[in-house]
Amino acid sequence: MSVKVKEVLGEDPEVFFAEKRYELIAEIVPRVLRGAKPLTLSDLLDRVFLNKYLGIPIFLAFWWALFRFTFDVSAPFSDIIDMFFSSLGEISYSVIGDEHIASFVADGIFGGLGGVLVFLPPIFFMFFGLSILEDSGYLARAAFVVDKIMYKLGLHGRSFIPMLIGFGCNIPGVMATRTIDSEKDRILTILVNPLMSCSARLPVYILIGGAVLGSYAAAGTYAMYILGIVLAVLMALLFRRTIPYFKGKSSPFILELPMYLMPTLKSTLIHMWERGVLFLKKAGTIILAGIIVVWFLSSHPWGASLEETYLAMLGHVLEPIFRPLGFDWRGAVALAFGFIAKEIVVGSFAVIFGMGGESEIEEIQKVIRSEGIFTPVTGLAFMAFTLIYIPCVATVGIIYRETNSWKWTIFTVLYGLMLAYAVSLLIIAVGHGLGYM
Repeated sequence: MSVKVKEVLGEDPEVFFAEKRYELIAEIVPRVLRGAKPLTLSDLLDRVFLNKYLGIPIFLAFWWALFRFTFDVSAPFSDIIDMFFSSLGEISYSVIGDEHIASFVADGIFGGLGGVLVFLPPIFFMFFGLSILEDSGYLARAAFVVDKIMYKLGLHGRSFIPMLIGFGCNIPGVMATRTIDSEKDRILTILVNPLMSCSARLPVYILIGGAVLGSYAAAGTYAMYILGIVLAVLMALLFRRTIPYFKGKSSPFILELPMYLMPTLKSTLIHMWERGVLFLKKAGTIILAGIIVVWFLSSHPWGASLEETYLAMLGHVLEPIFRPLGFDWRGAVALAFGFIAKEIVVGSFAVIFGMGGESEIEEIQKVIRSEGIFTPVTGLAFMAFTLIYIPCVATVGIIYRETNSWKWTIFTVLYGLMLAYAVSLLIIAVGHGLGYM
C-alpha cells in the first residue's frame, strides 16, 4: 500500500505530508494576521540559499572560500611557528653537549612537535570560518539543502550535523549522533562519520599537497573534503541496501531554521578557541608521546644510518603492502603511527627529515620532491589513504562506547582499511592511465 502511495505522490508520504502541513500553515497565517507581511532580507536570502538549484553550488562555493581563507591567511603565522621551532632545534644542538640528549630534544621534541604545531594556524582559522558560517545561521540552511539528497541516499537528515562536526573532530561528531532518534540511523551515521576529514588530517594534506601539487595544493585539499563527503554518502547507501540491519527507509528530517545574525568577533573567537584548543591538548599529550616513539625508533640503534634503524626495519616489513600504491617504507610507517593520531603522520616525516636551518616544513617538502618519495599521483593517493583508513585510536574507542558493540567497531576499522586501499589504488590506476606518473 505504501509503495502505491509513494508512486502516486512521487516522493515519500511522510515528507510529502510534512511539506503540505507547512504549506497549509503558510496559507492560514496571512488570513489571521492583519496587514501584509513585508518581504524581509531574511526572506530574500532564504530564496537564494534554499533554492533547489542554487543551494548546493552556493554551499560548495562557501566551502571553497573557507579553504582559500584557511590557506592564505594562516600562511604567515605558520612560517613564524616553523622558524621558531627550527631555531629551538639549532639552539639545542649548540647548547646541549650530549649528542644523544641533543638529538632527543632537537629532533624528537622540537622537530616532531614543531612539525605538527606549524599547522595550528590553519586549523584555528578553519574553525574561525566555520564559526562565522554557524553563528550567521547559514549552516542550518546548508543542512536543509542537503537533507533531500541525504534522505534519498539512505542517511537521516540529522546526520548532517554530526558529519559537519566531524570536519572538526570525529570524536564529537560520533557523540553528536545521540540526537538521532532511530538506532539504525544513528549507528549508520557513526559508521560513516570517520570518512569526514577531521582537522587532524589537514596537516597531512598541506604537507604532501604543498610538496607535490604546487599551486594546486589548495584544490587537492578541497578535493579530499569533497571525496570524504561523497564516500560517506556512497557507503551509507551501500550499507543501507546490503546489510539487513540497516534495510528500510530513514525517518524524515524537520528543522526549525534560526534567524540570520551578524556574528560577533567575541563569540566567533570563543568558538574557535573551544574547538582549536582540543588540538593543542592532543599535541601536548598523545601526539608528543607518539612522536617520541618515532624518534626513538628512527635514532636507534644509536649511531646507525636511517636505513638500519628500528623504524626502517618496521617500514620494510610494511612496505610490500603499500608498494602497489607507490608508498615507500617512510610513508608506510607514517601511516602506521597515524593510527595513534593522524597528526603523527606529519610528525613522523618531521622526525625522519627534520634538518634544522630554514623552514623545517619547506625542507621536508624539498626532500619529498628531490628524492621522489611522492609524485603528484602517489601524493594524492597518500592523501586519500590518510583520509579514509583507520580513524585515530581515540575515535575507535568512542565508536565502541557509542555503539556498545565490538562488531560495529571492528567493522568500521576493517571497511575503512579496505576502502582506503581500493580508492588509493584507483587514483594510481587512473593517474597512470592518463599518462601521469
